[in-house]
Amino acid sequence: MIEMFIRPKRAEKKPWQMFFIGLVYASISLLLVSFVFGKDSVLKDASGILVVTFTVICCLPFMYYMIKLEEGKDVEISKEGKLIKEHSKALIALTMMFLGFVVAFTFWYIVLPDSAPQNFNFQIKVFCAINNPSNFNYCLELHGIIPITGNVSGGQAVLSIFANNIYVLIFTILFSLAFGAGAIFVLVWNASVIAAAMGIYAKGSLLNLPMSLARYMVFHGVLEILAYFIGALAGGIISVAVIRKDLRGERMWRIMQDCLLLVIIAVVILLVAALIEVYITHNLF
Repeated sequence: MIEMFIRPKRAEKKPWQMFFIGLVYASISLLLVSFVFGKDSVLKDASGILVVTFTVICCLPFMYYMIKLEEGKDVEISKEGKLIKEHSKALIALTMMFLGFVVAFTFWYIVLPDSAPQNFNFQIKVFCAINNPSNFNYCLELHGIIPITGNVSGGQAVLSIFANNIYVLIFTILFSLAFGAGAIFVLVWNASVIAAAMGIYAKGSLLNLPMSLARYMVFHGVLEILAYFIGALAGGIISVAVIRKDLRGERMWRIMQDCLLLVIIAVVILLVAALIEVYITHNLF
């Protein structure tokens, strides 16, 4: 029942509602894992993955029908400009849902500090592996942000971040091609990792949540997530088109052209996001 709180067509008309849907899905999943599965002596060790899994289960039907709706637009609409405009409605709705995930996960990370290391155990490991690989165990014990050291130039940093984001984009596209709406798993996982980083940055205080949100999402974060959703949408459209046997004749070229354009837009957005992260975000925070 809770997995279909809102229909895709309604979400496109009122995308702001998806933020609250994301809040609800993420909160239900985390609280379920924390107070039910977290008590299990075996399953509690996989809490970080279970939180992501239950969130994916909640939003998978919506994601599938959203992609199906967008694939239908590829068949019906021939003008590229109008088609991109129509796709933007879905992308805004999905991005709002993602922001809901991030805010909810971060909120519970701060509000439930005793269970945070358990509920986000894998996410914290990823955070420490990225921020302080040389002192990985110390980072896990401390649960704090370790400044990145070393003489890395701005250009090198942009290239490194851009390459990593391209890797995530490729994985998202391939995942959506193989599993259709299944790419939502990659996106929810990223939301939970970002939330863990934001929770650590907030240092256990809700008063620091706005600053933490600005640090990770306002400047480059939203652009990166938008790019991943564009990639997921492109791969998902092709996947649904194969299932519906729409990859024939003129329809096939129209769909492939649209998806290629979406991927190019995603790559450009990731490049812009990398530049912002290195030259703006790191200087402000």
